Amino acid sequence: MAAENYDTQNVIDQEEVLRPKMVTVEIAGKTYQVPEGITVIKALWYTGQEVVRGAGCLGGFCGACATYYRTKDDPKVKTCLACQTAVEDGMSFSMVPPFPARKAIYDISKLEDPKQDLFNLYPEAPLCRNCNACTEACPQKIDVREGVWKAVFGDFKGVSEMFMDCVMCGLCAPVCIADIAPNFVALYVSRVQGAHFTEKPERLDRRIKEIQEGRYEAEWNKILNMNDQELANACAEVK
Repeated sequence: MAAENYDTQNVIDQEEVLRPKMVTVEIAGKTYQVPEGITVIKALWYTGQEVVRGAGCLGGFCGACATYYRTKDDPKVKTCLACQTAVEDGMSFSMVPPFPARKAIYDISKLEDPKQDLFNLYPEAPLCRNCNACTEACPQKIDVREGVWKAVFGDFKGVSEMFMDCVMCGLCAPVCIADIAPNFVALYVSRVQGAHFTEKPERLDRRIKEIQEGRYEAEWNKILNMNDQELANACAEVK
């Protein structure tokens, strides 16, 4: 085709086509341009933020990247996990530092009355004001307020089931006007439910006893004394 037959009015600039659409965001009070659709954590990296703390699994499971954010023209401040939330034009956000909530120390195996011990370890738990701020703050959409009251009234099984999706981000703690750390309360309750109120699987319980009695001590010592090549050969035989 002759050069004079090309449509020079509709020429596409290849570099411009490949260039991502940019949106404006505000990070900790400062404005930046970032590619549309990337996650909040990637926007932090894109703008050169040094994210040393607050970056963990990047899959929405560890809860390390707790973030406060607000969208354009909306006065309500919301919460999210930075690795699971895409940026929007006009979004303002800031990562949340670890909150210094008090975590009780206990030996789960030595608790004699676990349900009563809740009030010794977390005496603030029954002081819930029903404000529901903890539920509003939860990025996992857990009914945190309901969970706290279930714990107070001894429904440990219900609490352990409700908090299965808790990632311990801790966003529920700083908003509590009664100084409760609901995530720690739920963690205690879930541990107690498993250790004290759940029937142990028969074969698992038997195997644990066998280990404690030293039944596999000789085999374990044999493995510990193997060199790398012997370990590789043993693994190959098992496969």
